[in-house]
Amino acid sequence: MRAPSGYLLAARYRLVEPVGRGGMGTVWRAHDELLNREVAVKEVRLPKVLDEELRAELCARTEREGRATAMVAHPSVITVFDVVTEDDRPWIVMELLRARSLEQVIQVEGPLEPRRVAEIGRQILGALRAVHAKGILHRDVKPSNVLVLEDRAVLTDFGLAALEGDVSITQAGIVLGSAGYIAPERVLGAKASPAADLWSLGATLYTAVEGRGLHGRRTAAAALAALTSGEPIPMTKAGPLAPVLDALLRIDPHTRLDSVRASLMLARVAAGGSAEEPLTPRRLPRPAMAPTAPAFARRPAHRGLHRADMGTPALNVPPQRQERRSGEGVHRRRVESRPAPLAPARFLTTVIKLFLPRRFWPRELRKRG
Repeated sequence: MRAPSGYLLAARYRLVEPVGRGGMGTVWRAHDELLNREVAVKEVRLPKVLDEELRAELCARTEREGRATAMVAHPSVITVFDVVTEDDRPWIVMELLRARSLEQVIQVEGPLEPRRVAEIGRQILGALRAVHAKGILHRDVKPSNVLVLEDRAVLTDFGLAALEGDVSITQAGIVLGSAGYIAPERVLGAKASPAADLWSLGATLYTAVEGRGLHGRRTAAAALAALTSGEPIPMTKAGPLAPVLDALLRIDPHTRLDSVRASLMLARVAAGGSAEEPLTPRRLPRPAMAPTAPAFARRPAHRGLHRADMGTPALNVPPQRQERRSGEGVHRRRVESRPAPLAPARFLTTVIKLFLPRRFWPRELRKRG
């Protein structure tokens, strides 16, 4: 049951009028009577098939993860002020932005220019990376949850951020989200992951640039059948954005474009470039080298020049001129050759050495030892 206008939530937030409705709740413009300011209040409506124990558990988890979202500081993430549980359901209090949703922009302006869509996608992807870093999954990325201002795009409505990924919900067979923007693996019952949010972002950008939903007004079963059949995604207006959308909308989450590469490609398209530019520095090919003979088969050019070759004429190699550099060898003492001593001189030298002390020897004899 939807709350009436004028309802006072938590003895503080006065509901004024609804500003948006969805399958999982209503967004109200409300007045914070304590701080005297306008806020947005998300009234989350849980599925009626849930039992009381599971409803209580989900309300507690919504409150915990809502408070965790309040700690995310990013210009493209809606600011969460408070999360309260009242009337057996969670309420999320957020900042009120007077802006049109991306869905309203598409309805008024039709298909948007690829560069503009790429810039919106780049900012929303930054918001997703910020909340994923906190361990939070949005689980409901779609055009109506993207607010478009003059200078920025803001991801809002974290009402489903804590309502899936639990074993009890999977066993109950409940898939929470908006038809046409739910990743294929989630429709098949797999646990939500950051890759699922990226698929939803790709479907959102596809709607913005093509002016229509990815699967039209077909049922969820028909949409899933079209996805799993491997049909090519028709794109007529995406232009340079087509490679990004094609990589984000892959069925297998393991081959889907990751957030880092998606951010780079969206930034290039938003700047007027091409998304298909290489994401890694180009490696120049190595120059082809001419084949060479093994080392043992090669003969050095100088080898054998000193030998006389009987079969071939001798090479006329001019001798290298050994020039003496100026000043070379001037520090050395020139040694003069001495004539061999005569026999009488040798006899006299022997006698002097035998009978006279060394100090009485002649000077020349003392030098020679």
